[in-house]
Amino acid sequence: RQMLDLHKPIDKRIYKGTQPTCHDFNQFTAAADTIALLVGFSAGQLQYLDLVKKDTSKLFNEERLIDKTKVTFVKWLPETDRLFLASHASGHLYLYDVQQPCGAAPPQYNLLTRGEGFSVFMSKNKTPQNPLLKWAVGEGPLNEFAFSPDGHWLACVSQDGCLRVFHFDSMLLRGMMKSYFGGLLCVCWSPDGRYVVTGGEDDLVTVWSFAEGRVVARGHGHKSWVNAVAFDPFTGAAQPPQQEQQPPPELNGEEGEEPPDPVVRRSPTVTYRFGSAGQDTQFCLWDLTEDVLYPRTTLSRARPLAGLGDAGAGLPRSLSRSNSLPQPTAAPAASGRGPPPKDTPPPAFSVGRFATLTLQERKGPLGEPEKEHKRYHSLGNISRGGEKPPPHAAGGGTATLPPRGRLDPAKVLGTALCPRLHEVPLLEPLVCKKIAHERLTVLLFLEDCIITACQEGLICTWARPG
Repeated sequence: RQMLDLHKPIDKRIYKGTQPTCHDFNQFTAAADTIALLVGFSAGQLQYLDLVKKDTSKLFNEERLIDKTKVTFVKWLPETDRLFLASHASGHLYLYDVQQPCGAAPPQYNLLTRGEGFSVFMSKNKTPQNPLLKWAVGEGPLNEFAFSPDGHWLACVSQDGCLRVFHFDSMLLRGMMKSYFGGLLCVCWSPDGRYVVTGGEDDLVTVWSFAEGRVVARGHGHKSWVNAVAFDPFTGAAQPPQQEQQPPPELNGEEGEEPPDPVVRRSPTVTYRFGSAGQDTQFCLWDLTEDVLYPRTTLSRARPLAGLGDAGAGLPRSLSRSNSLPQPTAAPAASGRGPPPKDTPPPAFSVGRFATLTLQERKGPLGEPEKEHKRYHSLGNISRGGEKPPPHAAGGGTATLPPRGRLDPAKVLGTALCPRLHEVPLLEPLVCKKIAHERLTVLLFLEDCIITACQEGLICTWARPG
């Protein structure tokens, strides 16, 4: 294998009038003779490149007829060579096929399904063209999304402060979580798909259990917004607890006698490690250990959403099914993955009654929330038992619901969607270090090092601790 010449870039391009905002390599097709790359731009266009086959290049949304807003994130669908998703600052998410053209006129859509804070549309055009599908998710920009390791589930984080997890093929909402305040900016799945970590404008990292549909822990170590989160797949033993096998009932004492409850044996080494990088130029490493995931003493429990009572048992498998439109018989045929596994647990809470509500964005004079937040409302000044969110977390303090019935963040605080600070364990970072002069934007874990990048344009590799 020849040594790479690090003084010469493999490819270099200069763009005028628009700036690249995000990119993604196709890891599934990557080989010596093909490196497929997607690039999203600030004016809404998308470019497909092959860094080996230099003459291969396509532009999507070139005339900005599909969406005129910034591309916030772009990602190849897992294990596909043609399909990719792109999210925009409009809050829309589009499914593209590299082999299909974009139309010469703005696309027209038919509504496929909708539910709690989202709608899904399909193109009316009879001949295949991009986009194949369109999602409207939450309110405000859709900042980032991530596929689960098995490729079945899609986690989206939006400026309305919501994490929403969808079953991708059926386009149904599986679970939801709300930030302590402000927007959520980044999201990542654990390597085993059991947990989702988010970061955002509340300066916190939040660990959400996919299986249980609840917030497991929050991490407090940053002094400003968290821009990137990532699990370390090379550290820790992330194995689910094993159940001890019991003999069949007829072999266990007298016939008809009920077998004893299964004994759950938990490995003492169950640990997840993840990292976060923020606008405070700090890099944090976190350990998620068994005593946090399975606490012996229960903290004060978050109340269910008002009006729902304790109707947490026997809920429909999808939060959105209660008021969805009739499901399409062939929900999107573009992706060939199967239905969710039958043993998927139901969600741990219901928002069925609020199925048409969306969470209200925080209000205030233009630019004020950001400035005020960064200077005064950092969680460094909030005690562990802090109950009250900052003033701008309550949507201007209004307690009445507007005509459309948007959910008031002040009413969501303390529910299963958004527990109070003292209702879940508060993690402290294992490592917290200032590593840049400008805000950090990228975090990657490789087997032999950790990679970060910052707004200044510096890409750094770091030796692993120890």
